[in-house]
Amino acid sequence: MTHDPYASPAGPVPARSGELVLVTGGNGYLGAHVVRRLLDTGHRVRATVRSPQRAAEVRAAAAAGGAADPGERLEVVRADLSADAGWAEAARDCTYVLHVASPFPAGVPRHPDELIVPARDGALRVLRAARDEGVERVVLTSSFAAIGYSRKPGDTYDEGDWTDPDDDLTPYIRSKTVAERAAWDFMASQGGRTELAVINPTGIFGPLLTPRLSVSVALVKAMLDGALPVVAPQYFGVADVRDVADAHLRAMTHPDAAGERFLVSSDTAISFLRMAALLAEHLGERAARVPTRELTADQVREAARTDPALREAAGQLGKVPVLRTDKARAVLGWHPRDVATTLVDTAESLYDLGLVHN
Repeated sequence: MTHDPYASPAGPVPARSGELVLVTGGNGYLGAHVVRRLLDTGHRVRATVRSPQRAAEVRAAAAAGGAADPGERLEVVRADLSADAGWAEAARDCTYVLHVASPFPAGVPRHPDELIVPARDGALRVLRAARDEGVERVVLTSSFAAIGYSRKPGDTYDEGDWTDPDDDLTPYIRSKTVAERAAWDFMASQGGRTELAVINPTGIFGPLLTPRLSVSVALVKAMLDGALPVVAPQYFGVADVRDVADAHLRAMTHPDAAGERFLVSSDTAISFLRMAALLAEHLGERAARVPTRELTADQVREAARTDPALREAAGQLGKVPVLRTDKARAVLGWHPRDVATTLVDTAESLYDLGLVHN
């Protein structure tokens, strides 16, 4: 199966005149797609990585699938979200900054601040550098985690909703909420002429540009490998990585996006079990090892006592979120792929890269 890693169902973002855009975390799963979209639309890109050894990953992703070598249109620089050094230079001469990088650990940290503090302080470092260097607009990658993890009647969520970080939440969910709140507060009091827009995606799936797995794609791999025989009864929205990248570019330039946040997701939330069923339906024997059973609610609650990985699922039992993406559609002209396409393309990408072991 051939993947188009950057096409949007809503049509292309108009080509630009070589403006320089800073992308933080350019070697990450989403960051790599954002870099590719920017290059495809005529921008020059400066991508940050935490260590020089990661620079090759950015260039490999930019040239994946036979894409043209961007040459001097792509620059990779070192800048770490945990330190001030390098951020002023990274933002210098940039028209826009897309702050995509954020900690997302595979496991639960020993202390919540190990995740919350870097996410918050890293966002503020990027915003401060953007303001000081005269960047026109910053687009921050936040998450549905900052919108919809506090319960409300009807469980219908849009950009006007906020997760309460004082609720009993996992460190990751709290980190996204605290970091986004801090970003908006900073821009209101110290942002100067620089504008801010925020993208709040649900769970991000879709094809990989490099073999390095994201947490969400690793879940699909575990299903296909047969390493996940039973799943929690949890519902969530699916956002295609290509559509999330597309939303960033639209929010970057649209005049009505300044000062706004945008929920980006499939229309309907699905469960892990439904995800497995879709994979089986479309992939046949290649998905013969996907899970076919769910834990009961009592089993989730009991397991969550000793397994931090199930704590989030326990807190969301019985919740089927209704996801309102009207704003992204109306303001940005954004439209998502259907969930089946996203999940099948995720799986095909894993097969193409030789990452499924069955």
